[in-house]
Amino acid sequence: MPGQRWLGLLTAFLCLAAPAQEMSLRTVQQAGAAVKYDPTGRPHKPGLCMEILRAVEKAEPGLRFTGLAQHVPLKRVERLLAEGQVDAFFCLLKSPERERQWRYAPVPLYVIRHVVVQRADDTRHLDTLAELATASRAKRVLVARGTAIARHLLAADVAIAEVGSEREALQMLNMGRADVMYGQDINLRHHIADSGLGERMKIGRAVFQEEPQFLAMRADLPAAVEERLTQALRKLERDGVLRQIGDKYR
Repeated sequence: MPGQRWLGLLTAFLCLAAPAQEMSLRTVQQAGAAVKYDPTGRPHKPGLCMEILRAVEKAEPGLRFTGLAQHVPLKRVERLLAEGQVDAFFCLLKSPERERQWRYAPVPLYVIRHVVVQRADDTRHLDTLAELATASRAKRVLVARGTAIARHLLAADVAIAEVGSEREALQMLNMGRADVMYGQDINLRHHIADSGLGERMKIGRAVFQEEPQFLAMRADLPAAVEERLTQALRKLERDGVLRQIGDKYR
């Protein structure tokens, strides 16, 4: 027994001492999601998910992500993951439908908050989904097309109008074609600032829901690779790096 115990300890030591195996993982950038991946490529702010990706590479020597020259829409990101054509993607929300198609690392990368945007002169406070549902009877609540947010609102009996983008929704709100838009706080703050509508818009005081974003991985990614990714993320979480990156984009 003592000999077996020493053999186990020696094996574990050698595994720790051995240099990390070089490995390339296929990924892509999400198009039309400047908060996650900034197409302007500014070095100081390349996008929240891009910064987390680079931090993982730094925390886990030997891991490298390829395919970042590709900018693809969310629907295609999902298809590539489901078909196993990419190995990992930063960052995605969980849903039962998605979890049937691919896996998620257990460490949350950052949290998004569901909020509403109204014109600055709108004195109403919409603090619950029930109040939002009532308000939507007069004018539908705007949401970006192709997100899970629409299902969440419909389940709460909120009348919605899906539009092409948050930027389009802001312009409609500014022109009075709608009174409320609903979305993710980080994205909305970015688009309000980028559109120059900061003085004309306000974000409501209520947080309707909080959802963590995660690293998604193809369903058949080897367990050893998933473990390397998870340990890198745990280190970034423990060292406060994930929180710092998230705060930078709020």
